[in-house]
Amino acid sequence: MPLVKIDLIKDQGSPDEIKHLADIIQEVLIDKIAALKKDRYQIITQHEPYELICQDTGLGTERPSKLVFIQIFQQGRSKDQKQAMYGSLAENLRSKCGVDGNDLIISCSENTKEDWSFGFGESQFLTGDL
Repeated sequence: MPLVKIDLIKDQGSPDEIKHLADIIQEVLIDKIAALKKDRYQIITQHEPYELICQDTGLGTERPSKLVFIQIFQQGRSKDQKQAMYGSLAENLRSKCGVDGNDLIISCSENTKEDWSFGFGESQFLTGDL
């Protein structure tokens, strides 16, 4: 069950364009890390330009002002799956949403089954409901 947090600069697109970006991210997760079609948990937050700071990190990369940060919380994906996902996200978001590679930051964090509750104060993975 990936949980995806998407952080953008405010007014970077219309609601339909932002939904399209989120749809593309979900398609890549299904294709590259075997997320289930109905396992869609996304949080989209828009920020003032001064609220997202992204420096070069020593890569010689210019950071334009249309930053997109994607944080993916998941479990059990291999290094190869994650690398394929990063590449596919970059390519699909560039070709389908106009997100430049310099503007895209992706972070993938691992967690375990006991780290999830999908309601009612229960851990459905541990109780066997999922």
